[in-house]
Amino acid sequence: MRSETITIRTGADARVHDLTDDCAGFVDREKDGLLHVFVPHATAGLAIIEAGAGSDDDLLTALDDILPRDDRWRHHHGSAGHGRDHVLPAFVAPSMTIPVLGGTLQLGRWQSICLVDTNVDNAERTVRLSFLTG
Repeated sequence: MRSETITIRTGADARVHDLTDDCAGFVDREKDGLLHVFVPHATAGLAIIEAGAGSDDDLLTALDDILPRDDRWRHHHGSAGHGRDHVLPAFVAPSMTIPVLGGTLQLGRWQSICLVDTNVDNAERTVRLSFLTG
């Protein structure tokens, strides 16, 4: 297995960051196998969505509706409503696996691999990319 980490600067706002090019570059010299993507954070996740067509903002709006940033959360450190960030990975998983054939991610035409980060208290994220040859 080959593995490496990349660092993503997400800033001070909730954000959906497209990782597809990073992932494609990581596997482009491989043959067949599996790409595993993992976010080792308690307040971020990964999603496969159509990025850049409004779906990014729609996802963040839906998460705000499902997990409001208010004072209802028992987890109280950090900015107001930060407890919801700790619930996020139960809805948006912190890992995913994508098939790779001939060094190409087997994503659908409009699918993108995205980091979902609603934690405004942490402006930098680590993402681990691992390739398992098949």
